[in-house]
Amino acid sequence: MKIESDASSAGGGHDGHDGHPAKYDRIGVGYREIRRPDPRLASLIAGGLGDARTVVNVGAGAGSYEPQDREVTAVDPSRVMLDQHPGTRKVKAGAEQLPFPDGAFDAAMAVMTVHHWPDAARGLAELRRVSRRQAVFTWDPEHSTELWLFEEYLPEAGARDRSAFTPLSVVTGALDAHTVLPFPVPHDFTDGFRAAFWRRPESYLDPVVRAASSTLASLPASVVEPAIARLRADLRSGAWQRRHADLLERESVDYGYRLVLAGS
Repeated sequence: MKIESDASSAGGGHDGHDGHPAKYDRIGVGYREIRRPDPRLASLIAGGLGDARTVVNVGAGAGSYEPQDREVTAVDPSRVMLDQHPGTRKVKAGAEQLPFPDGAFDAAMAVMTVHHWPDAARGLAELRRVSRRQAVFTWDPEHSTELWLFEEYLPEAGARDRSAFTPLSVVTGALDAHTVLPFPVPHDFTDGFRAAFWRRPESYLDPVVRAASSTLASLPASVVEPAIARLRADLRSGAWQRRHADLLERESVDYGYRLVLAGS
């Protein structure tokens, strides 16, 4: 069965700051090549969905972390992102006004997208309205451990993220969440979002990698390029390796990513 419709043009998205679909119409091209779902996070999210058979993925993007053994309906405001989505049930719509009746799904999922929504509280209320269970993966902007890239090279990006991401307390409160699970990022994490390359600093030198992260893609070249030049010089001199010798010995780091569970 194929469902393809256009219900709205606001909200949704994946791993960025700006709810406007034009943003992902611009930077979403080639997104799936860098943003490859990691099986460890996929397992955490699948477990969070419980026994749900029907799932709506709000801010679905290219379909990352959708369980293959469930009936999933993907919702996203960006046509570019939906065109990369491999599923057959796709709806172009925003999180704040989901075009489904009350209780239409067993579960709703949202992965690194709530901070895109112009009205996060309304979008989260919509998740609760259309499903009995909710699983939301997000980043806590109040978490104390910051990625070295933003602390040392791009403080503008760190400040932007902390002001743009929805506080974890807002997400848990709006959902009336009963569980919050941490997800420390493994050193070989395959999904190239914000902190994925914490132990692979040379990856941030690649403009293709940076373009797949809206945290970096949304900043002007006049800010990003000098910072990347400093990183390149530090890698060549060994200064980065000396400063971060402890990271090179670690398997994972808790950078504040959380899976929030609500409902039943």
